[in-house]
Amino acid sequence: MTDLCKEMEKFGKGIGSVPRYRIVEALFSGHKTVSELARKTKLSQPLVSQHLRVLRETGLVQDERQGQEVRYTLNVEHTIHLLKRLAEEIRPKKKRKSSA
Repeated sequence: MTDLCKEMEKFGKGIGSVPRYRIVEALFSGHKTVSELARKTKLSQPLVSQHLRVLRETGLVQDERQGQEVRYTLNVEHTIHLLKRLAEEIRPKKKRKSSA
C-alpha cells in the first residue's frame, strides 16, 4: 500500500461516520471547544471527545490549548495537501512522444 493510499484510508476513517462528519462540519465556521461542539452537534461531551481523538489521529483536526480550554480547528493545510496529492495521482499522465 502506498503512502498516499494509507493517508486516504486515514482520511476516510476520519470522516467515515456521521458524528465525525458533523463535528468536521461544525468546525467549518472556526475553532470550537468540546462543549461548543457537543452543543452544536447534539452529541454528549464524552462522545465528542472520542470522535475528536480519531479526527486528530487522522490529521483532519488539530488542537490548541488556551489556558484551561482546548480549542479544535480543522487542519486545512493537511487536508488540502492530501487532496492535491490525490488529484495529481489520478490525473491522466501525458504520453511521451516516442523518438523514432
